[in-house]
Amino acid sequence: MTAVEQAKKRQPPPKRPRRERKESGFVVFRTALTAWLSRPLASFHLVLALTGVLTVIGIVMVLSASSVGSYDPKTGSGVYALFTKHLVFVALGGVVFWVGMRVKLERIRRMSATATVVCLGLLVLVLTPLGSTVNGSQGWFRIGDFTFQPVEAAKVALAFWGAHILVIKYNVIHQWRHLLVPVVPIALLMFALVMLQPDLGGTVTLAVVLLALLWFAGAPKRLFGVILAGGLAGVLVLALIAPYRLARVMSFLSPDPDTSAAGFQANQAKLALADGGFLGKGLGQGASNWGYLPNVQNDFIFALIGEELGLVGCVVVLALFGGVAVVGLRIATRNIDPWIRIVSGTLTVFLVAQAGINIGYVVGLLPVTGVTLPLISYGGTSLVITMLIMGVLANAARHEPEAVAALRTQGPGKFGRLLRLPAPDPYRPPATRKGAARAGAKAARPAPRAARPAPAQERRKSVREPVRRSAARTSTATSRAAARTTASRGTRSTANRRGHW
Repeated sequence: MTAVEQAKKRQPPPKRPRRERKESGFVVFRTALTAWLSRPLASFHLVLALTGVLTVIGIVMVLSASSVGSYDPKTGSGVYALFTKHLVFVALGGVVFWVGMRVKLERIRRMSATATVVCLGLLVLVLTPLGSTVNGSQGWFRIGDFTFQPVEAAKVALAFWGAHILVIKYNVIHQWRHLLVPVVPIALLMFALVMLQPDLGGTVTLAVVLLALLWFAGAPKRLFGVILAGGLAGVLVLALIAPYRLARVMSFLSPDPDTSAAGFQANQAKLALADGGFLGKGLGQGASNWGYLPNVQNDFIFALIGEELGLVGCVVVLALFGGVAVVGLRIATRNIDPWIRIVSGTLTVFLVAQAGINIGYVVGLLPVTGVTLPLISYGGTSLVITMLIMGVLANAARHEPEAVAALRTQGPGKFGRLLRLPAPDPYRPPATRKGAARAGAKAARPAPRAARPAPAQERRKSVREPVRRSAARTSTATSRAAARTTASRGTRSTANRRGHW
């Protein structure tokens, strides 16, 4: 064996190259989703997508729910009568959605006080003969074939104006009188006017708006315990003094014995959900459309979704409203304007809570309160106001700092150019008022610490400071005396030249 062969034999065998592990599909999807969510206008695009998908689902389900009930040969109305009106409300809501995106948020904030006063006036007028009674509640204005419910507008006005007041009082919001006045008294006045209609569902959603305002403004947590205790006591009193409310509560507590009176709708809704199964019976194939579930296109449309689209359809709707919650709170946390933060959080909690209340009493977890499912139930004031809220959320998404920088440097983008949306202005903190700043500084001033010897540098500074002040006063007095002497000499010389001396 030669020396070359021996050297080759001593060398270790070559290592095989390592195969690169392929990343799983979930990791790739998560990486791509994270990269897309980090884009400046991701929140804006998500609001547009969620609004569009929920609106389309609502259009399809309203057509399925109202086609049978709309047909009436006596009045000549066809199967598309309610569906056509719903399309009109969707078109009007689309215009309002665009207005909510286009109007400057600063202008909305300035108009919030006027809107609140107007809504209070409408809540008073609706209790007069000018108002109309629908389903036992005098809370509508009827204009031809269309109706308007002022409590829906009052919820949004309270959110805008309450956030404005709480931002102004930010430095003194830790004091109870500044925290509660005037937001809570105005809200209680709205509660009273709505309960006079009576409308328990509107009162509950108004209470959700108030609680969300106080929460996002940073109110102390013990306040919410007091408010919740008072609210539960109020609900108990209201349930006891009204027979129909007491019947609803009793049917909720014991639903089985009461299958034909107050608990009829709740029982029929659960039967519809059970008949749907996993994939549902198919669009237009549900029995609820044929009168087995009254008012299915309004308050109980989620039961029809479960019957015709099954568990899959219900999960999709729940996921979409979960997306609304995540995106709305993302907009609130990513903004630096305190008013936008409070408004975005409040409107998001209001929408998601309204959807939760509706779905809760459809599945039997809550007593029936008559609250619509946002963007999906049959149109009207609720649909138009919800579209306005989504437009304001989209506008707030365009005011995120990264979105403002991108829109002002790279242009409006495809949707901004198509919708003719103006570039948002960057946030500029307002000038602090002297009274509020002084009160806030006084409140934030820490307690006096125990006396301790000052450092050597501070002692030298404290010794030198009186000397500097006295020297400055001396120099100032000397300069003033010199100025007087010069002025007097000039006056005398002028007077001698003129012959007055």
